[in-house]
Amino acid sequence: MPGPYLVIVHGSPATGKTTIARFLAEQLNLPLVTKDDIKERLFENLGWSDRDWSRKLGAATYDILLYVVEQQLGAGASLIIESNFNSESDPIFEDLFKRVRFEPVQIICQASRDVVLERFSSRQARGLRHPGHVDTVVVEEIRSADHAEKTRPLSIGGEVIELDTDDFERLDLVGVAARVSKILGPRTAEEAKTPEQ
Repeated sequence: MPGPYLVIVHGSPATGKTTIARFLAEQLNLPLVTKDDIKERLFENLGWSDRDWSRKLGAATYDILLYVVEQQLGAGASLIIESNFNSESDPIFEDLFKRVRFEPVQIICQASRDVVLERFSSRQARGLRHPGHVDTVVVEEIRSADHAEKTRPLSIGGEVIELDTDDFERLDLVGVAARVSKILGPRTAEEAKTPEQ
């Protein structure tokens, strides 16, 4: 029998990762751990200021996220995680795999630079993001960065599903959930049962 599954939803900022991860968590009845949920709790407890402070809390956020992931996997529980993992994250997952066995499933979200910038502008206008993220600075970083290179799969392997998220109305999230459910098989259904069942 395979080990527990770790569904990794990743991609660049503002590519729809959180929306997709939350939908999958609800559809598949799996726990979800997101980087920004943890980071915003740290902002609320420790305060926020500039981009440097945001980066510092970001590093702490990853430590907490990976600790929670390892504890869940070590207990044999499948789960979903979401963050903007990239090639620098490869050693983290390779090290995690040495400590606890799991079956990875990668969902990679891709969007064009124009769409990403528009989503950031929309978030700011509607006040949807915690001010601690300092998105005005992040937008300038995205404008000046080379956004042409697409997010590639992590070296940990496993099933990979790549999604073009430029147009969410054309994205078949129900179909994505069905595909992931098929990969996970009956094991997660057993994990989701309560003792009373």
